[in-house]
Amino acid sequence: MKTFPSIPRVADAPDELFEQGHLWLLEKVDGANFRFQLRESGLIRFGDRNHVYDDLENVPEPYQHAVRHVRSNLDREALRAAIDDVETLVFFGEAMHHHAIDYDWDRTPSFLGFDVWSARKDSFYPVDTVERIFDRIGLQPVNVFERERRARDFDPDSYSIPHSAWYDGPAAGVVVRNKRGQRAKLLHPSFREVDETIPVDASAQELAERYATERRLEKLASKLDDQDRPVTFDPLYERVLEDIVREEHKRLYHGDTRVDINTFRSEVGALTQQFLEERAGSA
Repeated sequence: MKTFPSIPRVADAPDELFEQGHLWLLEKVDGANFRFQLRESGLIRFGDRNHVYDDLENVPEPYQHAVRHVRSNLDREALRAAIDDVETLVFFGEAMHHHAIDYDWDRTPSFLGFDVWSARKDSFYPVDTVERIFDRIGLQPVNVFERERRARDFDPDSYSIPHSAWYDGPAAGVVVRNKRGQRAKLLHPSFREVDETIPVDASAQELAERYATERRLEKLASKLDDQDRPVTFDPLYERVLEDIVREEHKRLYHGDTRVDINTFRSEVGALTQQFLEERAGSA
């Protein structure tokens, strides 16, 4: 499956990016590179930046929320109607879980798309086409700040990074693109790289109690109810874990002291079971 090339910073971008044509300015979101491909069988193949997972069970836990989102929202029929060989396309986006920016997680999709590769064309689709493709197949593309700005009118040194579409604060940056496939990124000066860690000052049990709250459990149980899904242990437990990992990914997986994830999962499971028993008792 096609891998996505690294995007240079504006200072390292090709000169012609800013010398001719028009630019699209897209929000650079603070997620994790994620890609997928629809197979002829109807199954979806997923990958992160460096690995491809043919078995869904092998997709790392921090990406499971994005897997569920794509599987639930991808309009396979619309995709098949648009192209004869669906396996020639690879879709790229960001799995939206917490790194440096604490987004409004209740309204931020688990996956935001930013590019589509065509093996038949041996190229990425133009930026305006990418937006239409994601809309058509039921997935949300990254936010576009500005369309068709004259390249010669864009000055990276004086450009002010706009507010994000996904929380009340500045975007992590802007990706500058043209229709010839050239790209560059301009980061907000306060943006922190993902490898800056934060300390974990609690045990796995304490963290489970901190994050698997009754409020979170009730919110996710209500969502299952709204979908006419049974509120039983397995579906609720999976969604609780995914919800926590999205919001607390950095603390759980990148802290100075690594959390015992197996113990954490077990403690979340116990709290989920307790919640269900209390819910049944009050029904």
